[in-house]
Amino acid sequence: MDFTKYIEAVDSEVAEIIKDEVQRNKETLLMIASENYADEAVLQAQGSVFTNKYAEGYPTKRFYQGVGNSDRVEQLAIDRAKQLFGAEHANVQPNSGSQANQAVYLAMLQPGDAILGMNLAAGGHLTHGAAASSSGKLYKAHAYSVNKDTYTLDYDEIAAAAKEVKPKIIVAGASAYPRKIDFKKFREIADSVGALLMCDIAHYAGLVAAKLYPDPVPYADFVTTTTHKTLKGPRGGMVMCKEKYAKQINSAVFPGLQGGPLMHVIAAKAICFKEAMTPAFKDYQQQVLKNAQALAAELLKKGYKILTGGTDCHMILLDLRPNKINGRDSARALEEAGITLNKNGVPFDTESPFVTSGIRIGTPAITARGMKEGEMKLIADWMDQVLKNMDDAALKLKVLREVKSLCAKFPIYEK
Repeated sequence: MDFTKYIEAVDSEVAEIIKDEVQRNKETLLMIASENYADEAVLQAQGSVFTNKYAEGYPTKRFYQGVGNSDRVEQLAIDRAKQLFGAEHANVQPNSGSQANQAVYLAMLQPGDAILGMNLAAGGHLTHGAAASSSGKLYKAHAYSVNKDTYTLDYDEIAAAAKEVKPKIIVAGASAYPRKIDFKKFREIADSVGALLMCDIAHYAGLVAAKLYPDPVPYADFVTTTTHKTLKGPRGGMVMCKEKYAKQINSAVFPGLQGGPLMHVIAAKAICFKEAMTPAFKDYQQQVLKNAQALAAELLKKGYKILTGGTDCHMILLDLRPNKINGRDSARALEEAGITLNKNGVPFDTESPFVTSGIRIGTPAITARGMKEGEMKLIADWMDQVLKNMDDAALKLKVLREVKSLCAKFPIYEK
């Protein structure tokens, strides 16, 4: 696929940067759990003439003329999202998962209302009530954590916290939690204190769509997600909800938070939802899960501390405290060897968020290239070599060459 056909004639500097990014994608192992490879159809839709169109409002209720095609493509995205997840209502306009979460808060809360979400340090997301986020600044945010021994959710503790703080909204979902979440249990907890339930499945949405991870839609008042990550679509967000909240959610997204929706991204979302309903997508998600579990098993064999002892999804969390190394230095060393992942805090971490004691590893992108369990063993070996010899430049260069050789066998964007 030619990514710079027209750019080169206009801006050689940007064209060069894009070429370098294409090369980085081709030659390295993308293992950031929140990233994936959108396919060519999604990329083409994002670069389509819908980039030019303002379409403030919603299908059949716009504030601009010339929106007939915009209405068609947005309604298609809405209908497909509802079908894919079994939702009563879907708003496909949010530009990100963060904005999707903000829309729920804006629709249902007043400043100062209490919310209860997963602690950022335990694996939650900034928008679940972290002090640095608007969710922590505008609302009275309370947090639940994980069990200190198992690092898993303790629903009795969450129920006790809910009874104490009486939140208006309870947030279920995480940014760095590798196990299944019991959304039915969260519904029971929410009902016990008269709270609304919002489930953020940004990380798990592709697995949920493939019925390989617990489905929150039957239990939640609101389900928010991104459309990239495991869904493998464009960068963007979405809110699904019960029909009785549809008007409030729509008003919160527009005009509450956004103006003109990004119609080119919505077109790409429609494609993503269609692809997610195919047997091939389910096969892909099954392999994502197999690869994550295989990689975790290999790292466990090598003596690494895997938080919770394994994974039920696409991500693995490595606690590096027993290895006397930190997340920042580990992620940098692995990147120099062609393995791209991110530093990540671990529950009860004593390092700063800029250093951290762990790394987060994801399998969606390498699985999209066609890699399977055999490649996971190779990757675990390379990671082990680098993490045990982080200052060995020659070793990192050797691993980098081996990574490039492997990547050449699993091409992307070369159909």
